Amino acid sequence: MASGRNTVLGIGCGIVAGALWGLVFLAPELVREFSPLQLSAARYLAYGAFAVVLVAPRWHRLSRHLGRAEWWALIWLSLLGNILYYVLLASSVQLSGVALPSLVIGFLPVAVTVIGSRQSGAVPLRRLVPSLLLGAAGILCIGWEALGGGDESSRTARLAGLLCAVGALVSWTTYAVGNSRWLGRLQHVSAHEWSLLTGVVTGAQAVLLAVPAMLMASGGQDGEAWLRFTAVAAGVGILASIVGNAFWNRMSRLLPLTLVGQMILFETLFALLYGFLWAQRWPTVAEGLAILLVIASVTSCVAAHRPRGQAPD
Repeated sequence: MASGRNTVLGIGCGIVAGALWGLVFLAPELVREFSPLQLSAARYLAYGAFAVVLVAPRWHRLSRHLGRAEWWALIWLSLLGNILYYVLLASSVQLSGVALPSLVIGFLPVAVTVIGSRQSGAVPLRRLVPSLLLGAAGILCIGWEALGGGDESSRTARLAGLLCAVGALVSWTTYAVGNSRWLGRLQHVSAHEWSLLTGVVTGAQAVLLAVPAMLMASGGQDGEAWLRFTAVAAGVGILASIVGNAFWNRMSRLLPLTLVGQMILFETLFALLYGFLWAQRWPTVAEGLAILLVIASVTSCVAAHRPRGQAPD
């Protein structure tokens, strides 16, 4: 029963993390006057500042448990999972809209689940095939519509957006696997504290990123645009990076890596929902079918992780 409660709690944490992370897909649409580099730098400066404040009271205790290996892990995890990922994602959103990057990032569960299935004691890949096929079918439904139609210039922009989204996919898949493994090794650092430490390192990287971001700024934004930009960057920094990461890291300790991968589908669902609300339209038939297939994929994956012969909770 304890295992069943952990699974339910872990899935709940994954849903909340997905709802908060879905906001990052909408943010570039809200501040189109600013470049992805500017938005990424501002978001992670906010993340770093709040993380420093929250980690300060426990810094003396945490620093005793952090060696060179842990600091190097924080550096590359912060770069791959935050800075590089969001620069590529924001570029994709501004080039091709919300649906296309949501589609590509939706492949994360497939990539992470396949990698996780190679771990000792993991659920065999053959038991995950139905879930992976359902998820892939849902993603292809969205992609069929997102990549169709339009003139040559719009198709070129969508192609560039697709390449950026694929880069974001590779970056975040590497982060998700590495972060989950590091959380499994840490004995004296909680998931929330690891998230805050990641924020501190990301904030330091964002300081370096802010210099070229401001030098490359086009200018011409008025005071109202800068106020909106600040609010969006701070909001995403707090909700997605602080709160969302805390829920994600808590989930990563409650669920096996093969099931962790499936939880990323909720980010895709919420990103699409926010995109539909922003565009003030209902999902098309293909998009509605894709949402149902994604939900079926997660449900199938949960069933695959239930021990054989165990009744549903």
